[in-house]
Amino acid sequence: MADREEPAEQSHEGISEVPQGQPQTTMRFYPHMPVGPVVRGLRMEKGLLLRQLSERSGVSVGMLSQVERDVSNPSVRVLSAILHALGAPMSVVFGPSADSVDEEPDFVRRANARPILELGHLKKELLSSKSPHGLQLMILHIERGGSSGEHPLTYPAEKGGLVLRGEIFLRVGHQETRLTAGDSFAFGPSIPHSFRHAGSVPAEVFWVIGPVSLDHQL
Repeated sequence: MADREEPAEQSHEGISEVPQGQPQTTMRFYPHMPVGPVVRGLRMEKGLLLRQLSERSGVSVGMLSQVERDVSNPSVRVLSAILHALGAPMSVVFGPSADSVDEEPDFVRRANARPILELGHLKKELLSSKSPHGLQLMILHIERGGSSGEHPLTYPAEKGGLVLRGEIFLRVGHQETRLTAGDSFAFGPSIPHSFRHAGSVPAEVFWVIGPVSLDHQL
């Protein structure tokens, strides 16, 4: 029996070519592939029903249905939980840039070919190259009011980063601190963590996610 789809509660927001709060330049940013078809394709490849993916990810069937139909803009926590349950890295939802050149080395990501994933007040700008590796590199653009979501994130990989601009509050485990431009951080796998915007200007954070640690798989 097919999974029952629930009505949408939130409209899907579009992707802007240049992050808000950034100066206009000649650099072009490519939008990501729609998240819904990617999630649905991965689920179908694994032969999972929505109910089964819901049990693995902790995300409700209704929310999963909305995400797959691109009628809901998932939070960072929700999208991370879905992709982790599907055994896929965050980079799969970005997709290839429209002007990628076949002769380009696969270990390079050019500055004018960075896909962007928009999640409400948070945008993720992909820096990782397309070569097969476990390292994920990105820049988080966090607008005023932006955060990683209501609930802490957990992921079985080491994370680290550097605040490039603005300020954020970063909570790792039971500790929270305010970070400003130039501050860096790193912490181990599967530690609950969250972040939120601070200050008066949009924040930019260079964010690194290491390979998944098999010893910390959920």
